Amino acid sequence: MNIGIIDADLCYRAKHRFPNLACMKLSGYHKSCGDKITLITTPSVGMCKAFDRIYISKVFTDTELPEKLLKLGNAVYGGTGFFYDKAPLLPDEIEHSFPDYHLYDQWLAEAPKGQWKEYYTDYSIGFLTRGCFRKCAFCVNSNYNSVQEHSPLREFLDISRPKVCLLDDNFFGYKDWKLLLHELQDSGKRFQFKQGLDIRLLDAEKADMLFHSRYCGDFIFAFDNISDRKVIEEKLRLARQYTNRNLKFYVFCGFDRQDKWDEAFWKRDVEEVFERIEILMRYNALPYLTRYYRYKDSPYRGMYITLARWCNQPKLFRKKSFREMVMDEGMNRSPYRYAAFYEQENPAISRFYDMKNQTSAH
Repeated sequence: MNIGIIDADLCYRAKHRFPNLACMKLSGYHKSCGDKITLITTPSVGMCKAFDRIYISKVFTDTELPEKLLKLGNAVYGGTGFFYDKAPLLPDEIEHSFPDYHLYDQWLAEAPKGQWKEYYTDYSIGFLTRGCFRKCAFCVNSNYNSVQEHSPLREFLDISRPKVCLLDDNFFGYKDWKLLLHELQDSGKRFQFKQGLDIRLLDAEKADMLFHSRYCGDFIFAFDNISDRKVIEEKLRLARQYTNRNLKFYVFCGFDRQDKWDEAFWKRDVEEVFERIEILMRYNALPYLTRYYRYKDSPYRGMYITLARWCNQPKLFRKKSFREMVMDEGMNRSPYRYAAFYEQENPAISRFYDMKNQTSAH
């Protein structure tokens, strides 16, 4: 068969630069069956009609692609970008096939330089475990009840690649996490958990093993709800007993757990973002703002954008306070206007505008 594969996020989402694991597994499986594989990076209806089958995958819901591609008789499409938490699973024989790490080779040869390229060239990518027990309403894993082992490391480990990237949803929530972590350590490869770890599950044993592993990049966690501040601070203190390296936290915002979406929520939500950032700053941890799509409906939409601009750039975040950043932009620029409007509406926020990181991580 003549198979075409479309990584929709790559084609239609300019800032997305990360290998699509489903696409690589589809390619690996079909190559093992003797099929011819083509990665289509500039799809057109006419081109796609020439293939026996077209696979279209996307991870992000806001990646928009032409509907006419989905209506082709030879097209099969899937992924969280299409179905979110209802995305159908790949057939077992494909899900557990070895990824084709060379799927993107030709595209990479013509792509501009960037550090992101190492995920295509240096990393083996996969899931050791799948699922989570937290059941967060906004999460694609809300349908899971527990964390289960998904695949052994050997299933996706390319021994020629120096690093491993894990996409696990909640690794420390798995009962035999220690066995899997030992396996990672024994591989001799540097590794990272790209999706983040649940710091609320951290204890001395986990901290000792994790922070003394051959880890690459920032240690990534999440601080999604201000109601977790007590446990987050407790675990931050624990983590800092074992490492001075960068701790990065996804700071989720723009999601109303009471489903009201009124002005009171929007005002409170922005303030709680600042509160979480302040806590992280105290422990020299880096925030990374992630926004639920409905932030665009907020009267403070500009504040979410400006906050992300500040704390999602570590060098800027460590160097300047929020107020310094918007002042440096200029009083006639939108960041300053957004910040001034919110401060006028909520004067108590002023203390957060001037907080500043006073330390530096190693």
